[in-house]
Amino acid sequence: MQKLKQNALIRHVSLVGAVTLALAAPTQARVTKIVIDETVAMPAISSKHPGDQSNITYEIISGRAFGELDPNKPHNAIIQDIELAKDPDGKVRYVASFVIHKPVDLKTASGLMWHDVPNRGRVYAFSPREQALGDIMIATAWQGDNSGNTRVRPTNSSKTGQFLQVPVARQPNGDPVTGEVFGRIVNRSGKASQALIVQSNPLPYKPVSLDTSKAKLTSRGGETMHGQVIDEVRIADSDWAWAKCDEKNPFPGTPDATQICLKDGYDPKRLYQVVFTAADPYVLGIGFAAWRDLGHFFKTAAKDDAGTANPIAGVVKHSIGRGVSQSGNFLRGWLHLGFNQAEQGGKVHDGIWPIIAGRRIALNFRWAQADGVLELYQAGSEGPQWWLPHPDPVRGLPSAGILGRCTASDTCPKVVEHFGSAEVWALKLTPEWVGTDGKTDLPLPNSVRRYYIASSHHGGGAGGFDTSLPGVGLAKTPTTCPGNNFGMGILPSNPVPHTQTVNAIRVHFRNWVMKGIEPPPSRYPTLAAQPGQKSGTLALANKQDIGFPTLPGLRPTVPEADFIMPVLDYDWGPQFNALDGSGIPTNAPPPVKQVLKMYAPKVDQDGNELGGVPVALLDAPLGTYLGWNITADGDKPFHKGQICNYVGGMIPFARTAAERTATNDPRLSLEERYGSHEGYVAALIKGTERAVKEGFLLPIDATQLIEQARASKVLR
Repeated sequence: MQKLKQNALIRHVSLVGAVTLALAAPTQARVTKIVIDETVAMPAISSKHPGDQSNITYEIISGRAFGELDPNKPHNAIIQDIELAKDPDGKVRYVASFVIHKPVDLKTASGLMWHDVPNRGRVYAFSPREQALGDIMIATAWQGDNSGNTRVRPTNSSKTGQFLQVPVARQPNGDPVTGEVFGRIVNRSGKASQALIVQSNPLPYKPVSLDTSKAKLTSRGGETMHGQVIDEVRIADSDWAWAKCDEKNPFPGTPDATQICLKDGYDPKRLYQVVFTAADPYVLGIGFAAWRDLGHFFKTAAKDDAGTANPIAGVVKHSIGRGVSQSGNFLRGWLHLGFNQAEQGGKVHDGIWPIIAGRRIALNFRWAQADGVLELYQAGSEGPQWWLPHPDPVRGLPSAGILGRCTASDTCPKVVEHFGSAEVWALKLTPEWVGTDGKTDLPLPNSVRRYYIASSHHGGGAGGFDTSLPGVGLAKTPTTCPGNNFGMGILPSNPVPHTQTVNAIRVHFRNWVMKGIEPPPSRYPTLAAQPGQKSGTLALANKQDIGFPTLPGLRPTVPEADFIMPVLDYDWGPQFNALDGSGIPTNAPPPVKQVLKMYAPKVDQDGNELGGVPVALLDAPLGTYLGWNITADGDKPFHKGQICNYVGGMIPFARTAAERTATNDPRLSLEERYGSHEGYVAALIKGTERAVKEGFLLPIDATQLIEQARASKVLR
């Protein structure tokens, strides 16, 4: 992209001091000022989709919004520690960066605004399809831990991550707030010091003292999926330091509150965990309010308090909030805590699309690690993960649901959620479907649609057909397990795509929000049999119950009952509100009280899952597609043999009957299934026809898939 211009004047605004309330419209949220830091042109695109506009010229506007919150308003009072973050005038202030993709000529805008939630500061690319329709996309910051990609910067650019500046909590007398925090180091080796990392960014909290006797460092030989600790040993206070060190600067190194130096170096077969006292917790729950207020401002306001115009004023008629993975978890938590109700009342967004996200983000409690993923002791599965009120007898929580607060305020949006198999196996999804006791399928309200893309990994794979052939493409590429230095998978990456299904879901969601046309019924695995089924398609997550075959390249017992990543019921301490995931955790790390039963989709004779929406590659499979993988032994051995976090794998079919017999493969070969290349193309065409008919594949995408299949190397 070519940079057209930079604003000649960037106005500096202080976060402190009272600002006179001067709303541009009765519904404006409390964004008091916006500053435009950069405007950049986007290239025009042409679309082949019928009805799309062609050659709409877009621009990207980046800047910062300055907002204030009244802690006395019920909308804001739910934010943990907001009373400890007030300025002298009683208000709480923040700065949030934003980026807007908009048509240069707003007359070509469709009237729909997508409000995206950045993922660890990153903004996903604006879809060319949405650009061709004239949609507007904004992304606004929410993650205020000021760490790594979310660090605070003086200005904002389309090339940098989105940041949120929030205050820290202080005692009413000005003294610091302190508490115990933990951090972990895994799969590291050598004499060099190591930083404490949460997923991909540094731990945002630092010790109040570099005296190691005031902290506790332990190492562990292993951890089971059920949270059982193996061979834990405390490291003597004299054998480690808060310091930076390496071969040239050996132990005890140079003092550094962000790194740990070990006298004897790191053993890659062990995990290291430190518990220490930290100070100045960020009031991270402000991120919920900031995302709410910026979304409402850009949707409804004409200008800010100083008269700076909203660059998309007057053109947004409908809006959909959207987030992927961590960002989708944010949306679920945001909605659960009632933040779709605007400051001045009324609904913020008409629709919410949490994508590949089956939990609520752990944001609104003191010492939260917003960057966290599904490692041991990471919060996010507490309280109701389901939409409608339902009891939680296993964890002893009262009946509740994510839509409870928005139902009470009449601000609930339409919701679409879609998942793949990785969310079941590694992201703790299924209690959302069946509750914590797993006794029955939980009902969905008519305002929610749920779609399951079976046998696919987190976000979908690369697609195509040669990607499923042995020794070609993905099959030759090692698979990295996502997470904090987790390891490598033993299987090649799963290529089953989400792209074409998402394209169809997007059309349905737009029509639902903008025209009131209901999308297809929900489609996902259930305990009970659905029309046309002899039995349900959901069972306890183990080899026997789901009917998983014994396949070459896998140990014969997988998936075992303790293979899936389960929901662990943690004891965070008496000051923690498990229902809302709020409060003050006082146990670091938290003990595991119990392990919840986990469920997974049943599979067919090939090991491919049942119960999802139609996908052409699954109707004409070239192998077994898994939402899980197995961590290999190697230079990162701590998780060896366990589930490879949330990446999927695949096992291609043999080409001939002789080849499969040689490896004791129970699955039919490609030749036995399809006969020839032309036979495979015919099967693929049949799969596309079904997906189009049922509303989960657009005709233009079906045509492209058929062309790709014809050009592929399958049975050539």
